[in-house]
Amino acid sequence: MTTTPRRESRRAQHARGGTGARVTVRNTLIAYAFMLPFLVLLVLYHTWPVFFGTYLAFTKYNIISPPEWVGLENFRTLAADSQFWSGLKNSLKYILVVPVIQILAIAVALLVNRPLRGIGFFRTAYYVPVVTSFAVVGLIWTWMYQQDGPVDAVLGFLGLHKGGSLLNNPFTALYAVMFVTLWKGIGYYMVLYLAGLQAIGRELEEAAVIDGATRWQVFLNVTLPGLRPTILVCSLLSTISAIKVFEEIYVMTQGGPAGSTYTALFYTYSRAFVDFQYGLAAAAGLIIAVISILFGLINFKLTRGGKADA
Repeated sequence: MTTTPRRESRRAQHARGGTGARVTVRNTLIAYAFMLPFLVLLVLYHTWPVFFGTYLAFTKYNIISPPEWVGLENFRTLAADSQFWSGLKNSLKYILVVPVIQILAIAVALLVNRPLRGIGFFRTAYYVPVVTSFAVVGLIWTWMYQQDGPVDAVLGFLGLHKGGSLLNNPFTALYAVMFVTLWKGIGYYMVLYLAGLQAIGRELEEAAVIDGATRWQVFLNVTLPGLRPTILVCSLLSTISAIKVFEEIYVMTQGGPAGSTYTALFYTYSRAFVDFQYGLAAAAGLIIAVISILFGLINFKLTRGGKADA
């Protein structure tokens, strides 16, 4: 004789559903409790400064007196300030380092993505400049760039330079600093591209080789499309870093010679911590942030939103 299982009563179903809902709510509260310290720090040191800095951009503030609302006056001052425009021009010119550093980082990542003996040493060696303090890096390269220094001697031997420090020449100073950024940043982006390369299925490349594709064709049609998400991330990071370049300028040139390395963020620093015009500095910072967002959108467009080809 077969027995028909009794249907669960509505009250039992409701009780079981209520228990599951209480467990879900409890787990959610526990998760937010673990995240609470981070969320508090995020609000204090990121979200609140963003909103407060945006507010200061429309005020006159010198840290002694309370902020005084002036509307768009700070932006009109910036529009008439040739020093700000010169700094912004140099910041945008600094973006030239972005495609160079990305191409070289991909090349180095391809180079170290090989199962060779001792390859870990080379990966570490390329990454060492990344973890080196820029105060140290700046002092080393300032010494190397000085007159009769190693760089001056090599360029003189090749007939590419007539002597003197590259940092003291208004026509070469910015490019000399850009090279230091390039040298220090390659290892960082190399690691990201190396992770991207190792995420690409080897079977795709092997299938392309079996079909008769050359190494260059495999790179263009398999490797590069697979790296598109990593390219988006790296190009975004390097573009934003280039626009808001500061450490290199502060350590190596202080904006000289003749303002040739004076950047927009160095202008912001000078207005805030030298002239104590915090409202003007906040307005300049807001413009830099908007420009960074615009270049971020351009990066999304060029990399198709970072979507890898299927």
